Amino acid sequence: MKATTLQFIGALLLPLLAVASSFDPFHRNDGRTDPMMGSGQQQQQGPFIPHEYLRFAEVKRHCRSVLSAGAELKFDANRAAALMPELSFVKGDWTQGPGSAPLIPFDGTDMPSDAGAGAPAPLPLATFVMTHVDAAGLRGKTALNVSGVLGVAVSRNGTGPEMGPSYVSPELKVWPGSTEMKMLFEGVYTETGDGESVLCMVGNAMLPKRADDAAAGPWGWAKHTDRNNFQPPVRRDEGVLLVLRYPTTMTLTNRAVRGELTSTHGKSDAAYFDAVHLLSQLGAYSNYKFGSEDELVSKACSQDRPYHDDVIGDGGGLYRGGSLCGILDMFSSEDAFAVVPNRDCNSTDDAVCKRLGPFETDDDKSIDETDGGFKGVSIVMQDIRCEPTTAGPAGERSAGAKVSAVFRAVPPREHRYTAAKRSGLGGMTLSAEGVWRASTGQLCMLGCLGDAGAGGKAKACHSRVCLYVRTGFSATRRSIAVGQITRVDGAAQYPPLTFRRAVHPSELWNRFGVSGGAPLSMTYEYTKAKQAGEFLTRSEPFNLGTAMAKSLLSYPRKPGNLADESNALSMLADDLTLHVPAVPDPLPRERFERPFLQLEVLSLGPLVGRNYPAPVFSGEEQAKRGKEAPSASGTTTETTAVLNVSAELTLSGDTYANVSTLSLEGVYNPVDGRMYLIGCRAIDAPWRAFSSLASSLEDGMDCSIEVRVDYPPTTAQWLINPTAKVRISSTRESGDPLRLDATTALQTLPIIYREQRQDILSRRSVEGILRVATLGAAIGAEFTQLMYIKAHTDVMPYVSLVMLGVQALGYSMPLITGAEALFARIAAAGAGPAPPSYVVDKSQLYWVIDCVVKILILGAFLLTLRLAQKVWRSRIRMLTRSPLEPGRVPSDRKVFLYSFSAHLLGFMVILLGRYVSALGRPVRAEASYMDARGRSHALRQWAVTLEEYVGLAQDLFLLPQVIGNVLWRISCRPLKKSYYVSVTAVRLLPHLYDYVRQAPAINPYFAEEYEFVNASLDFYSAFGDVAIPLAAVALAAAVYVQQRWNYKIISRTVKTQQKKLQHLGSRVYERLPSMSSGNFEAELVAGVNDGTAIGIGPRRDASLTS
Repeated sequence: MKATTLQFIGALLLPLLAVASSFDPFHRNDGRTDPMMGSGQQQQQGPFIPHEYLRFAEVKRHCRSVLSAGAELKFDANRAAALMPELSFVKGDWTQGPGSAPLIPFDGTDMPSDAGAGAPAPLPLATFVMTHVDAAGLRGKTALNVSGVLGVAVSRNGTGPEMGPSYVSPELKVWPGSTEMKMLFEGVYTETGDGESVLCMVGNAMLPKRADDAAAGPWGWAKHTDRNNFQPPVRRDEGVLLVLRYPTTMTLTNRAVRGELTSTHGKSDAAYFDAVHLLSQLGAYSNYKFGSEDELVSKACSQDRPYHDDVIGDGGGLYRGGSLCGILDMFSSEDAFAVVPNRDCNSTDDAVCKRLGPFETDDDKSIDETDGGFKGVSIVMQDIRCEPTTAGPAGERSAGAKVSAVFRAVPPREHRYTAAKRSGLGGMTLSAEGVWRASTGQLCMLGCLGDAGAGGKAKACHSRVCLYVRTGFSATRRSIAVGQITRVDGAAQYPPLTFRRAVHPSELWNRFGVSGGAPLSMTYEYTKAKQAGEFLTRSEPFNLGTAMAKSLLSYPRKPGNLADESNALSMLADDLTLHVPAVPDPLPRERFERPFLQLEVLSLGPLVGRNYPAPVFSGEEQAKRGKEAPSASGTTTETTAVLNVSAELTLSGDTYANVSTLSLEGVYNPVDGRMYLIGCRAIDAPWRAFSSLASSLEDGMDCSIEVRVDYPPTTAQWLINPTAKVRISSTRESGDPLRLDATTALQTLPIIYREQRQDILSRRSVEGILRVATLGAAIGAEFTQLMYIKAHTDVMPYVSLVMLGVQALGYSMPLITGAEALFARIAAAGAGPAPPSYVVDKSQLYWVIDCVVKILILGAFLLTLRLAQKVWRSRIRMLTRSPLEPGRVPSDRKVFLYSFSAHLLGFMVILLGRYVSALGRPVRAEASYMDARGRSHALRQWAVTLEEYVGLAQDLFLLPQVIGNVLWRISCRPLKKSYYVSVTAVRLLPHLYDYVRQAPAINPYFAEEYEFVNASLDFYSAFGDVAIPLAAVALAAAVYVQQRWNYKIISRTVKTQQKKLQHLGSRVYERLPSMSSGNFEAELVAGVNDGTAIGIGPRRDASLTS
């Protein structure tokens, strides 16, 4: 009955649920429009946007002056739709003068109270997004109905205001460190006859309520706004007026967007707020008009007499091609130019030498705190516009370009990403326009500070900006672009401000396309090669042992089978490049920081960057290439010659701050795999400090650093630690302020070379083959033991079941854990293609070896169980023959108790040792590991520890047998000598292999470490590789002595004093089984068949007689 009722109710509710799911009161499923979309998209608007324009009467009243000045609009619907992205701006500036009615509060409790001047100042930013333009019936109109959203924010990190695709109602958000307000507007768009476009709009806002408490201020409630259930007190207000004014044509001095946000209420009204002023600029959707200020630009950048500065030295190594616009397109607004200290300032006025060029830094004290060193100060280049042209007199024309950009100075405490997105114009921005001449390699521009249109051209446009693109590098010149800002009139108000864009070597070919061809072709001048050669000679005295090692080992060198020299050098440069974590060398016992080391090769010999051969697909071209390539047989003098090399070394971590970035130049010796480099580091110091250090610096850099990099050999990589070593030291005298405090010595984690990547599984294959061989030997030994006890049934009960159980447990662990991983790996292989870098994980050889290993482990496990079964049955039959004397039958209870106690004691000692050693190691925060396919897995420490100790117990598998031999006082040989010697040798082989290999601590390519031996375990440390084999050999020797010595002594005693052995026999039977009996087990079975006294009928165990 209940079920029928529920079905009936469900049938009634189903249509209601369907209707409810399709009901969309806010039409969220309607087409939405990206506010930054171009033309032709307005028809996809949804009801989120106020299309009905219900407040036109208010707009007409408040925007009377704007409407009266509007001219007839002469454009079509496409131009009207293009207004949406053109009139929108992101992260402009807004200010509000001092008054009694601020707009929004700010909760500064995100920073500690004692942060003081070190805390970044909150940034007032504003974003405006046009959401709709009514383009219907344009003919004869002087205004268009428009709507939009304005977001104003005050945030410490500069992330706000965040604007979404559409809005329903205004909102206000307040939390520590950030306040955001979004207001919805509708109004009109007009154009005046004097080159100005105007938006006049009325809007809705959720205004915060101001308190009347004079002591706490208007925003007394805006403290600790992250408390639970906090809701800011707000009031809805529709008396907000926004007026934005745009230039119709974007030029050097006419690009600013100015606006004003005011309240239509009287000052006595609670919703009133003081006027807010907005300042931004036209963006990428507006066309820029060059040539509006040709007279001013020509004065700053004369074509007849180009300006010469000292930033380029002799003028060599500059780009003079015709593709400057293509090169500038590679720069983004996030590219930051570092500001160089005013090292050559010769003014007696400290204030002049500390000035950041023409920029006005009065509102940001963090720049003044650098004391002219400008540490952390940068300049970003925004809104780059470039038009290729030809320059020069008729008949002598050369490639050129017209360029416009905005240079924005970024204080140390402002995030560069935030600065790159800002669009406001002020004292920290320099709008520039100029010309590029390929003949000189100079981009000369006139710079105008802030809003030049409002302040006047003569007052704002007094700066000259010269920019150069470098194509030649050296040890002290590693910038792809360098520039300088000076005054046009030569006044000494500030010294020349130099800035440069440092480039990481990998950026040259990955981003800027430097590959020996277009658009950039780089050269390198080796200025430290002689000094590095002296370093090599001083560090490599002749040694016979070293010479022999060199003859036996091979290190990274140029491939000898490539016809193209640049391809060979590129491959060698890849091998010499390092991106790997590192640890101090030697490893300290106390906690230490593990840096990430990056050594990127910039040039090698004549090659700068990389030059890889194009793929060859046709058989004819492949054959042609094969004929052109020389033979690779043997080692030629050319492949082992010392090469000039330049690189860049970066180290992460506060410990290595003094050497965090080094420009390196020197030589590489392929014979012993060592780099001898001279390092140069930039000096961050106040401008006054450079006057005393100028004589010991080169272009402001300290080049008194020696760096040696030792690479592991390419051969015998499984016997020698495949880690690189880096040693950094200073050549300055003690007491020199620029001397490094101590020598930095690091050792990387294991690395792998280019050719070894194709053979990444070779080590696992070698270890898998060893695993197969050892498992085969173990199976053979167990089989001989099985045959031995079948032939000598009298010794069968004296084989320890605990010993066999330890071996069975050791075999079962990889079966339990490995089978799951095997099936998971097969499932993953069917899920989809793996990343190309992990294709080697599918090696057929590895899969074959892995399957063979699993089968052999299963075979060894089953043989061990068979041995245990026969021992167990023999004891049952022995107990059946002597039921009144169970003490006569060997028992493993005490053996297990003693063995367990010994292992428990050893385990506690190991845990204590680990605890003590962990005190000096860094804390491992991650609780997971990544497999070869890049998937993350949970790290179960208890399982790892258990598996480790099971392996140790298996190494000492003879311990239970030794204890049993003592307890049972054996007079026989339960274990065949070949059995326990062979199994002991099998267990010792991994330790011998590991000891000879000197295995690294971590294998970065496989989460499961090694198939053959896990060298990261404490049991496989250098001490364990010696102690464990000695203990195992001692146990094997004890078994040998127990079986052989006891047997001889007891045998002689039996012949003379047979009665003394009665404690080993039964007093019920009148005779003892003969030790020479050929089938003791069969005799025991016969005795059982005759045992009618205990009610056992005739039975025959086929498994024991077979």
